[in-house]
Amino acid sequence: MDEATITQQYYIATKSAPTDDRARVLKYGSMFAVFDRLGDISNEGLGEQGIFFEGTRYLSEMTLRLWSERPLLLSSTIEPNNFLFTADLTNLDVSRGDSVAIHRGTLHLLRSRFLWHGVAYEELEFVNYGMEQLSVPLSIFVTADFADIFEVRGTPRGDRGHHLKEERTHNSIVLGYEGLDNVTRKMRIACEPPPDRITGPEMRFELELKPTEPRRFHLRMECDNGTAKNNLSYPQARTRAFNEMQTSAENFPRIHSSNSRFNDWMNRSFADVQMMTIGNREQNFPYAGVPWFSTVFGRDGIITAMETLWIAPSIAQGVLQFLAETQATEVDESREAEPGKILHELRHGEMANLGEIPFSRYYGSVDATPLFVMLAGEYYVRTGDKKLIQQLWPNILAAVRWMDDYGDVDGDGFVEYAPHGNKGLVQQGWKDSNDSVFHANGALAVPPIALCEVQGYAYAAKLAAAHLSSELGDQKTCRELESQALTLREKFEEAFWCEDLGIYALALDGKKHKDRGVCRVRASNAGHCLFTGIASPEHARQTAESLLEPDFFSGWGIRTLATKEARYNPLSYHNGSVWPHDNAVIAGGFGRYGFRNLAGRIMLALLDVSSMMELHRLPELFCGLERRTGEGPTLYPVACSPQAWAAAAPFLLIQSCLGLRIEGARNRVVFERPCLPEGIPQLSIRRLCVGSASVDLFFERQAENVRVQVLEKQGEVDVVATL
Repeated sequence: MDEATITQQYYIATKSAPTDDRARVLKYGSMFAVFDRLGDISNEGLGEQGIFFEGTRYLSEMTLRLWSERPLLLSSTIEPNNFLFTADLTNLDVSRGDSVAIHRGTLHLLRSRFLWHGVAYEELEFVNYGMEQLSVPLSIFVTADFADIFEVRGTPRGDRGHHLKEERTHNSIVLGYEGLDNVTRKMRIACEPPPDRITGPEMRFELELKPTEPRRFHLRMECDNGTAKNNLSYPQARTRAFNEMQTSAENFPRIHSSNSRFNDWMNRSFADVQMMTIGNREQNFPYAGVPWFSTVFGRDGIITAMETLWIAPSIAQGVLQFLAETQATEVDESREAEPGKILHELRHGEMANLGEIPFSRYYGSVDATPLFVMLAGEYYVRTGDKKLIQQLWPNILAAVRWMDDYGDVDGDGFVEYAPHGNKGLVQQGWKDSNDSVFHANGALAVPPIALCEVQGYAYAAKLAAAHLSSELGDQKTCRELESQALTLREKFEEAFWCEDLGIYALALDGKKHKDRGVCRVRASNAGHCLFTGIASPEHARQTAESLLEPDFFSGWGIRTLATKEARYNPLSYHNGSVWPHDNAVIAGGFGRYGFRNLAGRIMLALLDVSSMMELHRLPELFCGLERRTGEGPTLYPVACSPQAWAAAAPFLLIQSCLGLRIEGARNRVVFERPCLPEGIPQLSIRRLCVGSASVDLFFERQAENVRVQVLEKQGEVDVVATL
């Protein structure tokens, strides 16, 4: 397979420009909706709009018309808590003959929508602000293509199932599809009060509106694949859904600063992490991103859990438990599964059910397994929850064995990957574009490939497993794992450090010769080596300095690739773009080695990005173009937004700047030489839970130091700050 062919595998196609760069997004559990600012769903542009459920787009088009025309948009937004979409709409001028019979602005339409338990609920509230009774012809047109999410992304299919005959009642339309996987999927659109008539897939109304008298209609759009139904009305569902969201939000601490832009960023980030988590069938497991990755991803879930561990350890608990339950127990090359390996991706759509794509339960990532062990170790430090660690201990040991037995493909002591078959991912690190691992001359690396950051993950995983084995009373295993970690660190320094580049090499490829097999490429992957602690102190300092040089740092954040590298492209997915989670992990590494002021620099850059984004939401990634005065960052056209690990990035940034460590077994909160960047002179954290206790904290920058003040404590908890 040549390079041009390889780079198209599972590519997200972009055959036309987006219709709107400010699409609205709602998500609850395995259902999400993407629509335009009016609330309509269009099949134009990228084709990503629709109401999706369990990996399938159910509703592919929905258009509302007044007098046969789209309404005029006044404003629309998603509430700060991500619960409710609202749009204020009005009529266009309605002409009769040569004169305007009904002036624009006579009719107000408030359109509201939320999702809950497989149903999209919508309320239409009309008010006539004219002096006379108003006759309003209203129509709502719907279609359902039942396209698999990979079809929407652009993956071709040879055959499809068949659409069922349309069903109609006095108040509903039912559109159906029987897939090749023998699953019948139906989209039910019902309205109360009923429409005046239903013609094909269109509901028609003739509204008679008296002056200032409101008129409400409730639409119910239910995705049904044979699972249990939700029969609540709009008011009932809205109350219960809102209460569920409020209860979930109470589990998070509150972070507030003297910088209003920072507060907007924090509020949106909390809401986005919550939205990506609440309602999922996998309890406390955040889905990766909307629209393309709204499902379980092992790596994404683990990193999101690491980013949020200090504020919400329940997410780490949920991630660890689900990944342990789905850990591979046997070799299955079609799924890239091997005993002890941790899940990469889980899909439920028709193409996954049929095996047309390998992702129904897919294990093709090289890093999720060591990251799983890392997270288990960090979770124990944060919570002191020995009971869960004892429960997970067989899974942790199996993951460690995988690194030795299967992860080291060629027996050289490094964890590598080489894909099996031709359906899975070619590159299996977090930069999984097929052209993301290469040599200085641009030639693609050949497998097996040992990424620099993966060796860091393996090193940290073995130290974490060593600590846990000691806590469980197995000192022999502890000593063995510590020795293995030390050996790996020594080998890593010798093989990966490039003194002339001032940074660790991106990877070693299958040639494994110093002069031929080293991918001497300056990439952001090296920053993850600081996060894991595998870097020597001197090389950590040089790497940090390199990552903040102009060819890496765009002004908005650290690029995935330095500008002078052969495959640098600021408009690409992984070869020159800026990823918020990548920057947060790098900042975590800066903080680990004491470079807290550098972590603060990254925080301020991403704060500026958030301030320029609608809803203050950090997307999955954005383009790596140089920051220009008076302009915002350049958007990447098919980025997920929201994306869980991007939403969680600011929490790791805060932890990195404050030098924050929570020791759950000792009920202790430690701040080691805390730092606040100049843009955030004051910061408060309220309801930070440590076991059954909680503490309210206040931070204030004073010259070169940060003052830490305990405002209130509930229960026994110690707060220690070192300057």
